[in-house]
Amino acid sequence: MLTFPALGFGLGLRVPHYEAILAARPAVDWLEVLTENYLVPGGRPLDYLTRIRERYPLAMHGVSLSIGSSAPLDREYLRQLKALAQRIEPAWISDHLCWTGVAGRNTHDLLPLPYTEEALASVVERVRTVQDFLGRRILLENVSSYVAFRDSHLTEWQFLGEIAARADCLILLDVNNIYVSAVNHEFDPLEYLNAIPAERVQQIHLAGHEDHGDYLVDTHDHPVSDPVWELYASAVRRFGAVTTMIERDDHIPPLEELCAELLRARTLCERTLATAAGQGVPGGGGARQRRRTLEARRSGRKRLAGGTP
Repeated sequence: MLTFPALGFGLGLRVPHYEAILAARPAVDWLEVLTENYLVPGGRPLDYLTRIRERYPLAMHGVSLSIGSSAPLDREYLRQLKALAQRIEPAWISDHLCWTGVAGRNTHDLLPLPYTEEALASVVERVRTVQDFLGRRILLENVSSYVAFRDSHLTEWQFLGEIAARADCLILLDVNNIYVSAVNHEFDPLEYLNAIPAERVQQIHLAGHEDHGDYLVDTHDHPVSDPVWELYASAVRRFGAVTTMIERDDHIPPLEELCAELLRARTLCERTLATAAGQGVPGGGGARQRRRTLEARRSGRKRLAGGTP
């Protein structure tokens, strides 16, 4: 087994829910923490984190590794990352397959990479360096994107799979990001799922996005949409009962609302696996409907551009 033991169904730990989690002990299997919120020697955030850690398993999820950058790795950040991991003993550590800055400047955004052999070799070398420093495998998450590089000669899923294999790291598969990028770049999300090495998928993210008609924006401030739920069912059929969480970063609702959404994910996973076991084959009407939805979007875009559907 390449992956760590599964944790079940969890939520992203957010500041408005600290007290509710400690008081109510909600039916959540685990919590994902935003690494950068706790890279401090003390204070209230770490106090809450320590108390919550006594009740729930944790995973660390960062946004500052900038594994795709051409700038040198931030060694001070890595030292802080390792120290926090030693303190809270997370089940695993993840970050994004992207770059976030260069020449000492942080864009505070998750920027996509050109899918080239040169970029692939660079990321692989950097992942190996990080894993050697931390003494553990890390997870890399696919990001949503809105533009593509002219020089890319690999698909995103080929790029991600090759990095995981060559660097011997694991994958955090964001199903919402796959759907957002599939609409924006007009590819079949099932082709993406089917190309990802199942033995490398450690975790799944579910989140919401904004629909602007002819393009989508990954915002993490909405409930999970129906097409993303359908794609998640396809992911379950492909990868099995992978550790899954609901991610909400803005317009954060009461904890009870997120727990209800998490229950939907748990129920969908269990029902999908039961149906697949009964049928003995993957697939189904949800996949066909998702393809029809994507085809309708593509047709609408061509009409807006003055082309022939």
